[in-house]
Amino acid sequence: MSVPVEWLQWIENTALAVAIRQSTWLYPGLEIVHIVGIVLLVGGAFLFDFRLLGFSRKIPVTELATHVLPWSRRGLALVVPSGLLLFTTNAESLGNDPMFGLKLFLILVAGINVAIFHRITFRSRAGWQSGATPTAAKATAICSLLLWLATIACGRLLAY
Repeated sequence: MSVPVEWLQWIENTALAVAIRQSTWLYPGLEIVHIVGIVLLVGGAFLFDFRLLGFSRKIPVTELATHVLPWSRRGLALVVPSGLLLFTTNAESLGNDPMFGLKLFLILVAGINVAIFHRITFRSRAGWQSGATPTAAKATAICSLLLWLATIACGRLLAY
């Protein structure tokens, strides 16, 4: 499905997009916020995923979740608005780039993976205290790692 070029051009020509593009500091500042958000989001997710895969077994899964997952949510709160603002500055090109479409698709699938984990696999936390990680949790952890790595790769490839 292709996004109408007129709509993308309209986004790119909004006063906000023009101001960001023309500013010496706004675009680089947004990129920094976006990268910090990625670090928080993916860093917390990776720590949690590695624990699900059996690393750092001395740390209970529920305790780690309590500490790192809020940081991932804070990262998401930085990534989404900064990503939307960065998109506005180059909407026509990005909107028609298959790599950008793939990046958005991977983010959607990663979100579905997180939802499945938290709504189904991790729902009953009582069984997690024993230290045994269910196979389904390991599978979602592997999916998470691969999806976020692929998303980051797509983001970097957009620059080339």
